[in-house]
Amino acid sequence: MTENPRDRDFEGRARNARPRDGLGRPLPYGTPGVERQPEGVVRTPGETLREAQRLLDAGMPFHAHEVFEDAWKSGPGEEEALWRGMAQLAVGLTHAARGNTTGGARLLLRGAERISGYEAPYGIDVRGLTSWARELAERIADAPVDTAVDAAVEAPRLTASDRS
Repeated sequence: MTENPRDRDFEGRARNARPRDGLGRPLPYGTPGVERQPEGVVRTPGETLREAQRLLDAGMPFHAHEVFEDAWKSGPGEEEALWRGMAQLAVGLTHAARGNTTGGARLLLRGAERISGYEAPYGIDVRGLTSWARELAERIADAPVDTAVDAAVEAPRLTASDRS
């Protein structure tokens, strides 16, 4: 019997164990990569925002998206759209940083739309984030294909207190 070359977790689900860069792109096996974000971590909303902001500031929006994904999967159902929208903002920035301006702009706008119905849950600066996402989407939509942005430079402030 031949061994299955696919990486599997302890429950047999397919997992890619290849190292990844700061934007989540797979690197060749044996290449040093960025520490992967653990999956399925249950955090308070405040912990989610602090960890995601840390990752965004470090230029790692793909990893921030995984933190938001944990929040939408583990949080109350009525907050799913909020956390999913936040994840879409992070993935939009990821695509923009990878040079996928079309996909980045679409996800930024989709994320902004998804969170726009919220006031300011957990101190999230919804107005500031939607403005940031729309401005960045407009800017990158007009950029030549394969023009990447610097994820750390473009990182949004998630809460009003992060703006000080």
